[in-house]
Amino acid sequence: MSEIEIQLKKGVLGLCVLALLSRGDSYAYEIASRMADAVDMGEGTIYPLMRRMQSEGLVKTYLEESPSGPPRKYYTLTETGHARLAEQVGEWRGFTAAVDTLIDGAATSPETAVQEGPLDAGEPSHEA
Repeated sequence: MSEIEIQLKKGVLGLCVLALLSRGDSYAYEIASRMADAVDMGEGTIYPLMRRMQSEGLVKTYLEESPSGPPRKYYTLTETGHARLAEQVGEWRGFTAAVDTLIDGAATSPETAVQEGPLDAGEPSHEA
């Protein structure tokens, strides 16, 4: 995985969790599974993130009986979480639009790369 991909993932994990929870309440393992499928996030990352989001008042929890074991802790968005999601979606859309504008038409292969022009006659060459 490239450095840029790692940094991008770190930066948007919270946004992705908020977006998932806006579709419905969920428990941490289910969130982690969906995130792993979508953005290759490790399961261990979700638990500290969910604790942080709870301490920031973005999510709250409740217990629900599970048909296959102990009760599960479900997460639901708070009003603050919904507001943060709306704010971050706006920021994300603006950011990605700006990046798209910068990279549209950028050279992505050697055949289309911009070549440096010839040296001016008065410019010294640094070749040996």
